[in-house]
Amino acid sequence: MPSLSPRPDHTTAEANRRGPLATPAEVAEYLGVPVKTLYQWKYRGIGPNVHKVGRHLRYRWAEVDAWLNAQAAYDLAV
Repeated sequence: MPSLSPRPDHTTAEANRRGPLATPAEVAEYLGVPVKTLYQWKYRGIGPNVHKVGRHLRYRWAEVDAWLNAQAAYDLAV
């Protein structure tokens, strides 16, 4: 029988404080966008990675932060 090891910690202290999973409403508030925008991003495949838990959508905070950091690469300010 395989031993169950604890899940690895998230990469940021902020992600640990918030907990492992977030609802679309929590992520929308964090990013400052409407929930509808998150659904559009999911449909287009351009937003943070989203997971289905049963019939519910959930986000991992570490993935949201990683996606947000990657958006900085597209900064148009010169």
